[in-house]
Amino acid sequence: MNILIIGSGGREHALAWKMDQSPLVNKLFIAPGNAGTKNHGMNIPLESNDFQSVKMFVIEKNIDMVVVGPEAPLVDGFHDYFLSDKVLKNIPVIGPVKAGALLEGSKDFAKEFMHKYHIPTASYKTIYANNIEEGYAFLDQLSSPYVLKADGLAAGKGVLIIDDLDEAKLELKTMITEEKFGKASAKVVIEEFLDGVELSVFVLTDGTDYKILPSAKDYKRIGEGDTGLNTGGMGSISPVPFANHEFLEKIEKQVIKPTIDGLNNEGINYKGFIFFGLIKVNDEPYVIEYNCRMGDPEAESVIPRIKSDLMELFIGIGNNKLGEKSLEIDDRYAAAVMMVSGGYPEAYEKGKPIHGLENVSNCILFHAGTTTDIYNEAIKTSGGRVLAVTSYGNSMKEALDGAYNNAAQINFEGKYYRGDLGFDL
Repeated sequence: MNILIIGSGGREHALAWKMDQSPLVNKLFIAPGNAGTKNHGMNIPLESNDFQSVKMFVIEKNIDMVVVGPEAPLVDGFHDYFLSDKVLKNIPVIGPVKAGALLEGSKDFAKEFMHKYHIPTASYKTIYANNIEEGYAFLDQLSSPYVLKADGLAAGKGVLIIDDLDEAKLELKTMITEEKFGKASAKVVIEEFLDGVELSVFVLTDGTDYKILPSAKDYKRIGEGDTGLNTGGMGSISPVPFANHEFLEKIEKQVIKPTIDGLNNEGINYKGFIFFGLIKVNDEPYVIEYNCRMGDPEAESVIPRIKSDLMELFIGIGNNKLGEKSLEIDDRYAAAVMMVSGGYPEAYEKGKPIHGLENVSNCILFHAGTTTDIYNEAIKTSGGRVLAVTSYGNSMKEALDGAYNNAAQINFEGKYYRGDLGFDL
């Protein structure tokens, strides 16, 4: 099969790395890819929102399946475009239609969906420019800290957790009236703060059957001890030690199954990954958020633990036979440490040469924000999150030690990574 992966980050490199191992794959293309994905296939300079150019490429290269990595093209209707085109409609797309992608594309939609299908989540209120006073009143009813979420996509940075009530009211106003997160915060969801330990759980589904992938814990804050600004993710660990069999059964019964059933009830034929961002409160799972794709950086610790042929699972999604496929998981831990550019998640410089990649051992390097210099083939930084260093271990500590030891071998100007992953586990 000829496969096209859409995206350019660490998640897409992890997908390419895994799919490249499948005997079912003939040619693998990644659009636009990065300096790491070119080791597993051919990088193609296509923009994910240029559906017409994607169509022409798919036809030209006889693409048999498209795997969409990031959320934005799914929210923009990438899968719908294929289904509505008489040439493309029979080519499987791994990733939901626009109506399913709303689970991530609109926090308000997701909260309404959870409320309708009795899926445990925090109490909330959705605020617009014309009911901002109701927002202030709702904040008055809550206890500190206060959670404000931009309704739309904000690259993982649209969530604010604020201790001071007056500051929360000011930020609510700024988000809505001054478009702090652009159009994404034209609506803001105010949530009750839930106190507990977070984890991520993922499923692959063909719309009817589903396979539960390994759990993971990711670290969003830039600073150690979970301090500072939110990022796209500073690393991940899989599995989550406290997510034992009994707790995962609760998640399946109270969260996963009602979500799949709810999507079916809404007439949404969901095909692809569902990411459940969860929090454990008094031994009960609550949903913080949905994502309509595989997590990043969770992909860099979860995908390496999948022993089965990922292409077999994707084919099962494409032909509605996922239930007939088997999923085998590696029992070892995997830890991914994300190396980022100096200044991230605020302003940072690009184009910094990366040194020491040849010095690593017993790990997997997943490129996230890298590019290859066209003149001398040097690998340089091209994003805020630059590289994920993933290692296996028979314990969480062993996996983390391996990742940290290898991260220390890699250098670029301004490099930074958190040294405390797993501190709360």
